[in-house]
Amino acid sequence: MSATPTTTFVSPHPYATLRAAEEAERGEAISPRRETLLYLNGVSKSFDGFKAINNLSLVLQRGEMRAIIGPNGAGKTTMMDIITGKTRPDTGEVFFGGETDLTRHDEADIASMGIGRKFQKPTVFESHSVEDNLRLAIAGSRGVFSALFHRRDMAERARREEILETVRLSAKRNTRAADLSHGQKQWLEIGMLLAQDPQLLLVDEPVAGMTDAETEETARLLREIAQTRSVVVVEHDMHFVRALGVKVTCLHEGSVLSEGTLDHVSADPKVVEVYLGR
Repeated sequence: MSATPTTTFVSPHPYATLRAAEEAERGEAISPRRETLLYLNGVSKSFDGFKAINNLSLVLQRGEMRAIIGPNGAGKTTMMDIITGKTRPDTGEVFFGGETDLTRHDEADIASMGIGRKFQKPTVFESHSVEDNLRLAIAGSRGVFSALFHRRDMAERARREEILETVRLSAKRNTRAADLSHGQKQWLEIGMLLAQDPQLLLVDEPVAGMTDAETEETARLLREIAQTRSVVVVEHDMHFVRALGVKVTCLHEGSVLSEGTLDHVSADPKVVEVYLGR
C-alpha cells in the first residue's frame, strides 16, 4: 500500500486571523470554529418524529480527509444534506470556513462558496466526450452552448489537462462518457467537481460497484486530492477506508458513536455491535 501523502493545510483568511488577534487582545475567548473548515455543533433534524440527526457534533480541519462510516439510517446522507443546504437543521450550528453560517444559505449559495458534493450514482453528460464534460464544468455559469464554443484560452486548457491527469482519464479525453466503465464515470464526476475548485469535497460511496483495481486506484486518487483540499468520504467498504489511511467517524442513530483511527473504531464494542458485526 502506498504511504499516505503529507496533508497540506490552508492558512485561514487574513480577516479571520485579524479578528482572532483583536479578540485575544481584548481577552475574549476565540471560537474553536474559526480554526476549522467545517464545524457542526449540537445539530439535530427530525422527519415526522424520527430523529435522523441527533445532537451531532463534528469538526473537520482545513486540509483534512475524513471517512464517515455507519449502518444504513445512521444519518450520513442527512448530515451531507445539511452541510450542502438541501436540508435545514432544527437546531445546532453549521459553520464553514470559520465565519459562514451555512444554515442561512441555500444549495446554490453553498456550492458557490466552495463545497462540492458527489452522489453515489455518477451524473455526467453521457453524450459528450470526457473533455467536453470538464469544459462544461469549468465554464460553469456560461451555459452549455457558450461553454462548448468558448475560446479555449491557455489557462483553461492547462486546468483541463491537470484534472484529466488527476482523475486518470487523459487517454480517454475524446471518449463519450457513456462508453466509460462505471469506475471511470465516477472519476469523471470527481473531475467535474474539481473543475469548480471546491475547498471541501463531499463524496458518497465512491467505490460502490467498482472493480478491485478501480477501488484501489480511487483510494490513491482521493489521497492525492486531499493534498490540496478537504475531503469527506462516506463509505461502507472497510478495505477502501483502510486504504485511505485517515481519521474515521462512525455514526449511529444520528450521533457520533466512535471516532479515531480505523483500528480504534473497529475495536470499539459499540461499533462492532451496531455495524461491523452485522
